[in-house]
Amino acid sequence: MEKIPYFDAHCDTLSRCARTGEPLRRNGGQLDLLRLRAFGRAAQVFAIFCDGGKAPADGLFAECGRQRTLFARELAKNADLAAPCRTAAEAERANATGRVAAFLSCEGGELLDCDPEKLDWAAEAGIRAVNLTWNRANALAGAHGDEPERGLSARGRAFVRAAQRRDILIDVSHCSDAAFWDLLRVTEKPIVATHSNARALCAHTRNLTDDMARAIAETGGVVGLNLYAPFVAADAAAPLDALLRHVEHFAALCGETHLCIGADLDGCDTLAGGFRGVQDMPLLWRALRGRGWETPALENLFFNNLLRVLA
Repeated sequence: MEKIPYFDAHCDTLSRCARTGEPLRRNGGQLDLLRLRAFGRAAQVFAIFCDGGKAPADGLFAECGRQRTLFARELAKNADLAAPCRTAAEAERANATGRVAAFLSCEGGELLDCDPEKLDWAAEAGIRAVNLTWNRANALAGAHGDEPERGLSARGRAFVRAAQRRDILIDVSHCSDAAFWDLLRVTEKPIVATHSNARALCAHTRNLTDDMARAIAETGGVVGLNLYAPFVAADAAAPLDALLRHVEHFAALCGETHLCIGADLDGCDTLAGGFRGVQDMPLLWRALRGRGWETPALENLFFNNLLRVLA
């Protein structure tokens, strides 16, 4: 593999391993530690996730705790390949020793019972970002496809304030448009959309409008490029050129310092551009290089921008 840097803001590999029993080191999914380690520098945000409609009998918060324990156990087993990280400085130290920097996020406030007080636990557990919602509305906010007219509730505003006091990023991927704009009125720190594309190019409610992308950049946050084919193009094949158009569209709107990768690996079955997994990400680097992107801009997209937000 070409020795390029790689820092991805969102994958569902942890929850996939929780379901299948496969290890993080090597597995049959779209991402594992050995494939990440093949990059020149590598970092990955692993999302804790459980579909609220399939919650275990003891509840979503208990499942959140189990996946956090699995994350810690897998990294302890694979200390030769990866290290758990909470900050940019820790990521740089992990990379300096040849290891993948592994971060943790939480995909959906319902995994924390939508409870601002549980953010103390989340911060102690090393969770650095929380999505307000997944695909279902919850006590914090409406979701993009469920009660999309509903914005941020009073509890949602309290949750945002509590998270930001603890340096936990608020992730707007999956939330309703109404909740997005309510959040912009109360946020005091950068916000992120870890895995959402441009709605101007693919009219899906999971994608961002141009105004949303600009607003995220104005907070100092980042937008993460999602490889899920239905979020890239109406064409089921979603060719590589369609993916490149999303990158260039966001770069024109926000500047290349507010973009990152949020490929959504192991969270989707069909990837754009014929990609099969993380091992194919150098194809995106080379394609952008072929369209005139210089190394500093590519390094920002593939690594530095997300590192800055997690500093």
